[in-house]
Amino acid sequence: MKPSHLILPAVLLFAACQSSKTETSFPMIKVTYPVANKDTTVMDDYFGTKVADPYRWLENDTSAETKAWVQEENKVTQGYLSQIPFRDKIKKRLEELWNYDRYSAPFKEGAYTYFYKRSGLQNQSVLYRQKDGGEPEVFLDPNTFSESGTTSLADITFSKDGSLAAYQVSEGGSDWHKLIVIDAATRKQVGDTLVDVKFSGVGWKANEGFYYSSYDKPKEGSQLSGKTEQHKLYYHALGQQQATDKMVFGGSITPRRYVSAGVTEDGRWLVIYAANATYGNELYVQDLAMPNAPVITLVGDMKSQAGIITSDDKYFYVQTDHEAPNGKVMRVPIAAPQMKNWEPLIPEQKEVVSVSSGGRNLFCTYLKDAISKVVQYDLAGKKIRDIALPGLGSAGGFSAKETEKELYYSFTSYVVPATIYKMDIASGRSEVYKKPEIPFNSDAYESKQVFYTSKDGTRVPMIITYKKGTPLDGTAPTLLYAYGGFSISLTPYFSTSNAALLENGGIYAVANLRGGGEYGESWHLAGVKDKKQNVFDDFIAAAQYLVDNKYTSREKLAIQGKSNGGLLIGAVITQKPDICKVAFPFVGVMDMLRYHRFTAGAGWAYDYGTSADSKEMFEYLKSYSPLHNIKEAAYPATMVATADHDDRVVPAHSFKFAATMQEKQKGDNPVIIRIETKAGHGAGMSTSQVISAEADKWAFMFYNMKVGI
Repeated sequence: MKPSHLILPAVLLFAACQSSKTETSFPMIKVTYPVANKDTTVMDDYFGTKVADPYRWLENDTSAETKAWVQEENKVTQGYLSQIPFRDKIKKRLEELWNYDRYSAPFKEGAYTYFYKRSGLQNQSVLYRQKDGGEPEVFLDPNTFSESGTTSLADITFSKDGSLAAYQVSEGGSDWHKLIVIDAATRKQVGDTLVDVKFSGVGWKANEGFYYSSYDKPKEGSQLSGKTEQHKLYYHALGQQQATDKMVFGGSITPRRYVSAGVTEDGRWLVIYAANATYGNELYVQDLAMPNAPVITLVGDMKSQAGIITSDDKYFYVQTDHEAPNGKVMRVPIAAPQMKNWEPLIPEQKEVVSVSSGGRNLFCTYLKDAISKVVQYDLAGKKIRDIALPGLGSAGGFSAKETEKELYYSFTSYVVPATIYKMDIASGRSEVYKKPEIPFNSDAYESKQVFYTSKDGTRVPMIITYKKGTPLDGTAPTLLYAYGGFSISLTPYFSTSNAALLENGGIYAVANLRGGGEYGESWHLAGVKDKKQNVFDDFIAAAQYLVDNKYTSREKLAIQGKSNGGLLIGAVITQKPDICKVAFPFVGVMDMLRYHRFTAGAGWAYDYGTSADSKEMFEYLKSYSPLHNIKEAAYPATMVATADHDDRVVPAHSFKFAATMQEKQKGDNPVIIRIETKAGHGAGMSTSQVISAEADKWAFMFYNMKVGI
């Protein structure tokens, strides 16, 4: 066994930040971009303004012309990356860093304890189980589902007694899943495989059947990019054909873009969530103990978020941000569940909260400047204790069945790999359950939280991580990461990939921009619709802080974002091309005028607005839409990334953005696009895919910064 304090081998130490390297050590790699046909006749009319879309043909991801363009672009990209002399060394080091066993927190179902484990360089995590402390056995191994290792186990839900399991399979990272039921004892399939399951949970009704969600597959064009509008909640009776499944909610009767459901732990209540956007939901329940019981409304509008944490014979316990932007817990009488009868249980605090339950207790995880603190309460709302965490970082989990006496949670930070702890619920005592043995010396690194001022005077937090003793002289290669949207909070986490940067004198910085959820709904709302520019301004100010305080320089700064964060990077470099040396807009929303026309994109309108809303909204979106603001300029060295099976942010966004940037780029900085095959929006990628992608990213960054190995 390797000790956790193992000193790193010097196989990949960067030669400082290469002040001794000369320009000739990094010869320019010549890039000849594929010819992308332009159709200047393609125009859209928005409130009397005509907008050209000459690369519209790239939206057709099934056409021979698009496939040929993708092949040529990948040839250019791989041709460029193959000429970087230390690319293979980086990949080798990443394989060394990745080669350790990773565990999930255990969970109990029936007579077994289940947990996920990914051994070394295994492509997908394997689900194991063990009984009464016996030897673990493999329960489901998704690595056997496909030769490529790109088919993943997306979700699994057990019936109340643990005798049946419904698991979802994602092929190539797609959001469209297959759903398979097995007998947990024999692991043999029960009934047929359900198809076209998307954005779905599973709620078991005893052992008779279950609830799941689906859309009708798009009938025209690509099934990856076709628009999905009406979500449908179905009930599937075991042994019956999927075609006979009964629609319970949604569809054309109650049209909602998102519908999901679960069943309370006691099996009595079906809980239905319905929404048209990524924020705000309706909340319904149905008594499964009563035949043909009515669906009861708890929340009848979408002006706030609400979710049932747990329930007992008298109450639903609900987390909501109704009249409480940071969240609170309410007790809802089952006999009279209308909102006017809701009773306050745990009031709103200064920090945003996320609530879970276990052992008849509530666990409130608060974010204090993006750092976790956890408080335990009983179901009467009485505070029991502050949970002692092992440090400043992110704690997650704190859930278990209501009959359990102990639970498991994880703790991680930017320098500490995720460690699993077991906690006694009654006493609050914790002990280490699983600690990863990774060849990375966490004690040699530190994270520092700073606060900087954005353009309008707003105070924004950022966490900066680096090796202790790193000189702040502006020479350290630095990656600045952010997201800034959809009320998503970026909290400290350990990245195996980032370890390759940190151990060689690099700096990793994460800015908690407006639009995120770090300070509750008010922080989120400060970065949506016609306030979206605040997000970009926050990011630009973060980059300036790093340069002004000599963490790095513009020539040694890279910026990265994914999905909504890809939009962020695209918008920032088109507004301020000299912000950095290297840019990574990954799987980004780049066409802000047409995003709502693809897959479930219309559901993002709460954050973005759409070009169809009004002339003012169209003009605002056009003012920052990355695709529509590319001009002839010297942009950073840019590697766009997307995937051929991304059916959330369709590849057309990145295709059109890359083609336009290649057309408009001035100067010597390359603009390439890396298009992953048999992959989606990120989830489910095989370990080998992830390592290759990260090696390419670091190689591209270091080479263009003239930082050698």
